[in-house]
Amino acid sequence: MNILRMGVIGIGNMGSAHAVQIFENKVEGAVLTAVCDSNEERLQWAHERFGGRVLLYKDYRQLLTGKEVDAILIATPHKLHPVIAVEAFERGLSVLTEKPAGIDAASVREMNRAALESGKTFGIMYNQRTNPLYGKLRELVKSGALGEIKRFVWMINNWYRTQAYYDSGDWRATWNGEGGGVLINQCPHNLDIWQWIMGMPKRVRAFCLTGHYHHISVEDDVTIYAEYESGATAVFISSTGEYPGTNRLEISGTKGKAVIENGVLKLYLLKRDERAICFMSTEGMPKEEFEISEFRQEEADTGHLGILQNFTNAVLYGEELIAPGTEGIYGLTISNAAYLSSWRDGWVTLPMDEQEFLTSLRRKQSEEQIPERKVVREEMTGEYSGRWSVRW
Repeated sequence: MNILRMGVIGIGNMGSAHAVQIFENKVEGAVLTAVCDSNEERLQWAHERFGGRVLLYKDYRQLLTGKEVDAILIATPHKLHPVIAVEAFERGLSVLTEKPAGIDAASVREMNRAALESGKTFGIMYNQRTNPLYGKLRELVKSGALGEIKRFVWMINNWYRTQAYYDSGDWRATWNGEGGGVLINQCPHNLDIWQWIMGMPKRVRAFCLTGHYHHISVEDDVTIYAEYESGATAVFISSTGEYPGTNRLEISGTKGKAVIENGVLKLYLLKRDERAICFMSTEGMPKEEFEISEFRQEEADTGHLGILQNFTNAVLYGEELIAPGTEGIYGLTISNAAYLSSWRDGWVTLPMDEQEFLTSLRRKQSEEQIPERKVVREEMTGEYSGRWSVRW
């Protein structure tokens, strides 16, 4: 195989952009052969945009059972990601899914099982992993340059959204539609970067404020506190109701600290380990020497196109995936644990009780009263918006 025939399932805001990039040959080795959406207007848009050169489907099952695709890209509402992926793997297709992997870890675990059993390529659209500053920070932590990690703190609240944004789709910001709020919509990238760098914590305590800034039935303000087996701690803060927002990530260790803000990674490295200073110094408040260095982002992230190209190369040539789909469960588990902690008003230990979460989520869904909305649909542009890129 030297050409990857791709089908896009779900051609709303993100799916339409992915489809256009593939159709316009911006992903070397990939060709768009089919798209699918249950919305007739979107299919009409696709017919006009692609000049009748791409097959159109209203039912994704028909796309999966046809012989026109080797791989699919899933860009549907979140809860359908595992459902469609499992069926695709059973049909012998490779899968690239949009984030999040799903809305509950139990169904994502089943998706991961199907992926592994199929032997097919499975990726997830974690485009922020292509950011060189996050990559450098991960390298510093994994190499031990910061010593034993003490604390991780990330304030990422530059996800501002208006009520008009939430009113742009009746599925938005609902337990039944999206499966949550800021954690499941805006923050999957950040939760992934958190665990990608730090690994998974051992327990989580979270505070999720429902409709704090908007007329929605899910959370739009979150604070998570987490603890690690090593003794390290983590604090994660996010919301869609603060403007202007902040994107500041700091990790401190026994050999210094690293801070990413405003597109710059600043590294502060001690001349000697803080633990040695603590127990060997004869002074109560010594002034220790440290070196400061900076890493600037000189080039833009490869972003969505980078993940698309990497996925295509993985299928065609065996290239290592930047974002393996099976890793989507980690960030999702943190958000599931945060919800469960907030609902319990207590700690959640990992690995968590996935069935307890699913039972609680279903209760939320059955009790949900969605505020009446005058839905104004978002226009499909076929272009990537900057809202899912790393913004400082």
